[in-house]
Amino acid sequence: NTKSNTRRVHKTPGGNLVYLYTKKAGKVPRCGDCGTDLAGIKSARPHELAKMSKRMKTVTRAYGGSRCAGCTRSRIVRAFLIEEQKIVKR
Repeated sequence: NTKSNTRRVHKTPGGNLVYLYTKKAGKVPRCGDCGTDLAGIKSARPHELAKMSKRMKTVTRAYGGSRCAGCTRSRIVRAFLIEEQKIVKR
């Protein structure tokens, strides 16, 4: 068994034990800021991701498949407060 060639034993209906060659498990995408797993996004290998529909790979929000909800919120709040500061300075 190597990293790309893993297998497991499976019993057939006839009672024989055979090897089933398993595929690698995909990873859940992580937030680019804090590194937590992104909720609502399927874990898959790159080739499977290409076959998936868009709604399985993103969430409908700003920074949808890239940042988690908490980091998105803090980014938006930070940008808003910076704009408010600019108005106050004038």
